[in-house]
Amino acid sequence: MPVFRDQLSRRVELSGIPKRIISIVPSQTELLFYLGLNVEVIGITKFCIHPADRFNSTTKVGGTKQLDVEKIRLLNPDLIIANKEENDRLQVEELMNICPVWISDIFDLESALQMIVCIGDMIGKPGQANVLCTEINGRFKGIKLPVTGLRVAYLIWRKPYMLAGRGTFIDSMLQTCGLNNVTEGGRYPEIDADSLVAANPDLVFLSSEPYPFAKKHIEEFRALLPNANIVLVDGEMFSWYGSRLLYAPAYFKQLINGLVKN
Repeated sequence: MPVFRDQLSRRVELSGIPKRIISIVPSQTELLFYLGLNVEVIGITKFCIHPADRFNSTTKVGGTKQLDVEKIRLLNPDLIIANKEENDRLQVEELMNICPVWISDIFDLESALQMIVCIGDMIGKPGQANVLCTEINGRFKGIKLPVTGLRVAYLIWRKPYMLAGRGTFIDSMLQTCGLNNVTEGGRYPEIDADSLVAANPDLVFLSSEPYPFAKKHIEEFRALLPNANIVLVDGEMFSWYGSRLLYAPAYFKQLINGLVKN
């Protein structure tokens, strides 16, 4: 019986190559489809929107933190792929009574690549996973970005304001962009308007997810921080750690070069 280790160092025993997989993490769902599992993925969340055709045709099992556990049970999976941060711990523990659950824990590019390799091994696609990792790694090494030293506040939520803090995957991607995170403590701390003003960021990144910041919100932050550059950014590029990493380096290069020119 094959035994694997997830990123929490848990033993995950499988009877063979899984044929009925449920993914409850959007970026890892996209990865599975990228690796060719068009039949084996039988359940996804309502946030697993890529690729669009698979999103439309695959059974939804709830949200990442509000899963329909009974629906998952009825689907009779032989593997569930979860994430320590994106999923609810109690629900994931409940899922362990249904079938093996492999849990990722992603905080930088290295751990993301490790996840891709591990999943590739489990699903019988080690060659494809290694090729993907080599390509992602090469693209990240190929971008040459200036170390601007600019201080950035990366907003992920509104009412209350919430930031992406130190030690998160988003923070690692900000560092890749040569930026300094203004956040002092906590992974996703709340911050009030006065504290945001006191942090005095050079840049405010308004992420497209999980809160859907849009153009209408720019003036709100310009009023608070008239000297800061307020920028709408693609949250998937900063927070999705599967096959979408192929596109992140080019996006970062365009984003930072645009900021430097301005």
